[in-house]
Amino acid sequence: MFELISQILKYVFILIIYLFILSILRLMYLDIKSMDKKGSSIDAAYLKVVNRLDTLDFKMQDYYVLKGKVTIGRSSKSDIIIKDNFVSKNHALIKEEKNVFFLEDLDSANGTFLNGEKVYDIIELRNGDKLGIGLIQFIFVDNRG
Repeated sequence: MFELISQILKYVFILIIYLFILSILRLMYLDIKSMDKKGSSIDAAYLKVVNRLDTLDFKMQDYYVLKGKVTIGRSSKSDIIIKDNFVSKNHALIKEEKNVFFLEDLDSANGTFLNGEKVYDIIELRNGDKLGIGLIQFIFVDNRG
């Protein structure tokens, strides 16, 4: 009798483990699916933060919609505030001219990087470009059509 109960409990335990693993896989699938929908539902140009936000010592949004002129820096007057010691008060500027976005480094101490290259002049942003400002990495996304 004890062996029978032991066998039944063993199979029940295995079933519970499989259900647990399946629920984790389902949550991962739903999370990835919602990330795809979130990114593609914005019909605008924006900067998406690549860094894991929970690892930063300061608060940032997942993404920043770009319109007109957008200043980036440590200053509280900046449109995108990055409280990182490697970021200057007025670090960079993104401006829109005739539906095209341009990136300009504002003589920052540590530089602004576009696709791994230091920015020296005003340069046009293209969909998928990677921006590096201090320890923060962004991806420029343009879903305007």
